[in-house]
Amino acid sequence: MSKLSLYDFKILSDYEQYDVVFSEGTFIDAIVEENTRYALYAVDLFFIEIEYDVARNKIVGKTSFVTGEKLNRYSKFI
Repeated sequence: MSKLSLYDFKILSDYEQYDVVFSEGTFIDAIVEENTRYALYAVDLFFIEIEYDVARNKIVGKTSFVTGEKLNRYSKFI
């Protein structure tokens, strides 16, 4: 099976995007800021950040990207 590109991912429906993330994605890390949990997943050659509202127990958004500031948030400095 060929790799899914970021472009191909973005043209999927929301339902299909979530299905790809949760069935084929690899969980990388999570960050908690106040009542929001951000979970980072890798799918083929790009990343998806899922935003989860802890207080409402609900997914409230997702962002897909290859590099940049969002990815840098998950870097751990020693």
